[in-house]
Amino acid sequence: MNNEDEQRAQEDEVLRQWCRTVADAAGVPDLEVDLKTVLGLAGRAAHSVMRPAAPLTTFVVGYAAGVAAGSGKATSDDAIAAAADIGFQLCRDRAASAPSHE
Repeated sequence: MNNEDEQRAQEDEVLRQWCRTVADAAGVPDLEVDLKTVLGLAGRAAHSVMRPAAPLTTFVVGYAAGVAAGSGKATSDDAIAAAADIGFQLCRDRAASAPSHE
């Protein structure tokens, strides 16, 4: 493993621990966070809209997934996947419609 991979693994572990800490404090200790999906969506939102869109997008997608799962409309995994897909599609649409800076 090279230094960059080692650093990324350490950062991922810190983020996993932080997610467990927040989930425990929020009363959802069994919550599993898909770091790759959440961080990927945040990155897409930051680049296709603007940086502050990252936390807003991930919050709204997470909330929508929670509402769908809580209402019984979908399993938690399906609700998360569907909400994340919507977020990614909106980011793609936004990036495609943005004026070129060439």
